[in-house]
Amino acid sequence: MTQPALPQSQVQTTVADPFSVDAAMLSRFSARAFENRPVDRGVIMDLLQVAGRAPSGTNTQPWKVYVVQGARRDELVQKVCAAHDAVTADPSLAAQYAEAYDYYPQQWVSPYIDRRRACGFGLYGVLGIGKGDKARMHEQHQRNFKFFDAPVGLMFTIDKVMGRGSLLDYGMFLQNVMLAARARGLHTCPQAAWNNFANIILPFVGAQEQEMLVCGMALGYADTSALVNTFETEREPATSFTHWVE
Repeated sequence: MTQPALPQSQVQTTVADPFSVDAAMLSRFSARAFENRPVDRGVIMDLLQVAGRAPSGTNTQPWKVYVVQGARRDELVQKVCAAHDAVTADPSLAAQYAEAYDYYPQQWVSPYIDRRRACGFGLYGVLGIGKGDKARMHEQHQRNFKFFDAPVGLMFTIDKVMGRGSLLDYGMFLQNVMLAARARGLHTCPQAAWNNFANIILPFVGAQEQEMLVCGMALGYADTSALVNTFETEREPATSFTHWVE
């Protein structure tokens, strides 16, 4: 579908159905199983066009997107899964696949480590993966590198010259992508797991030397019959993180 231009100016436009906006946000989740169902190229371009309205400092718009589909998607999956298997077999190889920026803290503290553990235990609990089951843990982790069977993989890059503030801008763009996808009946899974294999991914997609991988994302129609998609993470109530200064 083609996104029509706004009939009025931005300042005059009203949201006729604010609950639909809320529904897109509330129904967004990290889908970990997708149907074998293609996504029309026009739909992908439409949602990226809308997402490009994300705010950025002085309108720098620091995002760049590579859409991976079909045989090339499958080739990338094969390459990264092979590298992931190799690192698992020989951990010393991990030094070859260092991420370009620290996504997670070097030292975990509460409450963040508690939420991280709850997420991991909850997901593995739904899947019936027991503690210490390294083979199944590896298999589940590698599902990331198969885009959870989604037909579309998105790779997001940024110019290395940009500052940390541009990563904040980028987060707003990524959220726009995910919400625009929900508006079109699609689901997503944002994936930082790909970052460790940037030296495979970037040349594969044709990125330039000055580009840094921000993250990957799976895009497609969620498999509503998959048990893993019943997993729902908890969220803190607004009262726990809101402070009134009056």
